[in-house]
Amino acid sequence: MVNFLALTFLCVLFGSVADAAIVEHTFHVQNLTITRLCETRVITSINGHLPGPKIEAHEGDTIVVHVINQSPYNISIHWHGMFQRLTPWSDGPDMITQCPIQPGNRYTYRYNVTGQEGTLWWHAHVSYLRATAHGALIIRPRHGVKAYPFTRPDKEETIILGEWWNANVVDVEQEALNSGGAANISDAYTINGKPGDLYNCSEDQTHKLEVESGKIYFLRIINAALNTEFFFKVADHNFTVVAIDAGYTDPYETDTIVIAPGQTVDALMRADADPGRYYLAASPYESTIGLPFANITTRGIVEYVSNVSASSYSDSTPIMPVMPVANDSDTTYRFYTNITGLVRSNSPAVPLQVDEDMLVIYGLGLTPCRPSQTKCNATIGSIAASMNNVSFLFPTKTSLLEAFYKNEPDVYTEDFPEKPPTTFDFTNASAITNIFTAKGTKVKKVKYNSTVQVVLQNTAIIGTENHPIHLHGFNFFVLAQGLGNFNESTAVKKYNLVNPQVRNTIAVPAGGWAVIRFVANNPGIWIMHCHFDVHLPLGLAMAFEVENGPTPNDVVPPPPEDYPTC
Repeated sequence: MVNFLALTFLCVLFGSVADAAIVEHTFHVQNLTITRLCETRVITSINGHLPGPKIEAHEGDTIVVHVINQSPYNISIHWHGMFQRLTPWSDGPDMITQCPIQPGNRYTYRYNVTGQEGTLWWHAHVSYLRATAHGALIIRPRHGVKAYPFTRPDKEETIILGEWWNANVVDVEQEALNSGGAANISDAYTINGKPGDLYNCSEDQTHKLEVESGKIYFLRIINAALNTEFFFKVADHNFTVVAIDAGYTDPYETDTIVIAPGQTVDALMRADADPGRYYLAASPYESTIGLPFANITTRGIVEYVSNVSASSYSDSTPIMPVMPVANDSDTTYRFYTNITGLVRSNSPAVPLQVDEDMLVIYGLGLTPCRPSQTKCNATIGSIAASMNNVSFLFPTKTSLLEAFYKNEPDVYTEDFPEKPPTTFDFTNASAITNIFTAKGTKVKKVKYNSTVQVVLQNTAIIGTENHPIHLHGFNFFVLAQGLGNFNESTAVKKYNLVNPQVRNTIAVPAGGWAVIRFVANNPGIWIMHCHFDVHLPLGLAMAFEVENGPTPNDVVPPPPEDYPTC
């Protein structure tokens, strides 16, 4: 009996190890000549495609990606939503966990897929390059595990929403930084790199999804846009949301999906409309009154086909969904606040004891023009962004993670404030008297395995806006969201400590707040920032320094041999 039990244990142990695989890719970062909107442009692409390669792995696998930079720009790749436990050197944000990969150089990202399944994505984390350097990262359940905790779909479809500029996106960013003003808005929105038939010269650049009546389609929706939140609809069809940010949810029925840059939404769609052709469409949600934005729509086509002929309805005119108006905050708020997390036997429980309690207010502001900003109006100053009145300044010679590992002084300080320096009516524009902020490279130091709670409070400084805040290295529980100023005595009564949604990117309501909570069980340096790329270089970011843990398995390992140098 003992030998039989031992043999069984070894079979289970080595069987699970054998099921794990190494998923290996090579990314060539290179120029690609491409035509969109009647114009030919040179963009930065991965392996000559837009979007770039889809990475597919199972929970328990190891992902290895060799990035070879054959472009004229510095590059780094962020694996958005991956925990990177004990592989912080592979997280990817420029000057946070690594120096960029310079032209002509290469770097190998290697990390395990542990405790995660669902739809994530990868993207460039230097300048505006993620506009064209991005792709899907699909994590399937571990081998031998039941596929999904919902109705088995008949087919999957990955839908990546994006933006397109008739310009070099690096130049777009540099011109804005040089002037101290806002960046030019995009010229088009895209679905899987295609603008759709509403744009000039784009009728043959329209994404198409063929469906059969009665079948269920699993839509993996990713917002890879730089600066735009989207409403997403399919005419005469409804969705059942089953996951967000690679976290399963209780089934949520809706006809409109709202998705911010950085977020993913998994939704089931049953092909139950009358056979024909229907537009699937994405239009912008813009929460700030008076802010210029591209009030345009991208659309693809859902086309019913019969089992006999794939062109049964190809001549019919597609039906267009009625899209929400661009400032429809009611629809947005309803979608973001009604989703709850799916509790399963292996779901982590919400920690009830909080060790670090922070109030972080954030928004736009002004700083004095820097000498490098040759077109900046010195009288007005330069647009900046801040958290707790600290406008994040990226280091230039050493990444924060390398400085943490080597205990190098003078790269950053550990005095990021736990609360704003002054308290005021945050969401009342008339109550704001100071719109200036100061640059600084400050982090918040927390102990390993401590529970961190952050109240994210939007402000009305230079306008209210729905900012998508992304935390690297962790998922977090969204305990509550609301409008106006956060009031702890009333908000705590609304905390969902049973089945809150779990995210890595939260769109905090315009003129409102959200409470997030996470366990700092991943040592290293992890940035938290606005996923509007227009706001990141302005300083709408901060970082957590998570101390090493008590055992060798809780300590940041040495950097890999090919770790990029500045």
